[in-house]
Amino acid sequence: MPDNKNKLARIISIIFIPPFFTLIVFTVFALNLETDSEKIIITLLTATTLGVIAPIALFFILRHKGKLIDKDASLKEERTFPYIVALGFYIIGLIILIFFDIHIVTTALWFCYISITIITILINRHWKISAHTMGAAGPVAAFTYLFGPVMLLFAIIVIIVGWSRIQLKCHTFSQVVAGAFLAFVSTYIQMYLIIKIFNS
Repeated sequence: MPDNKNKLARIISIIFIPPFFTLIVFTVFALNLETDSEKIIITLLTATTLGVIAPIALFFILRHKGKLIDKDASLKEERTFPYIVALGFYIIGLIILIFFDIHIVTTALWFCYISITIITILINRHWKISAHTMGAAGPVAAFTYLFGPVMLLFAIIVIIVGWSRIQLKCHTFSQVVAGAFLAFVSTYIQMYLIIKIFNS
């Protein structure tokens, strides 16, 4: 039974990596918020290249070079560099979204990726917070902001992802909960404030 649980946890952990949620949330935003086909394409390309492909490619490169001890990046000391590089990807993406005047809701969420990554880098110096649950909870917060409280039903995915990380002994319960709480609350509040300021 423990083996079966670990196998299931591994499958969940692989499928629901943070870039998966990035692709989903920005695809939904692009198709629901933009009416201009060019802006839809720009949003999708930015999210796919800088939010999905680039981070995944970076992970495989670092694994190939032996810079990450395992597929879970278990050592927090090894996580700082990929976080910093990802931050660079997100900053470039924000510049692109602003340049092409992409919808403020989409741009606000992308900004959250930058701010939360910075916070994660600072936390990671002392504690290994769960990036998996952060990657799931942030988009749930964004969907909740845009579509209403019914989107909180998707919190079940955050719980499932959190369970998988605990089951695999990649994180403690507190690291998983902290990741989910930080990402959800900070994403929702930042989106609310940025959009309010923009529309005032």
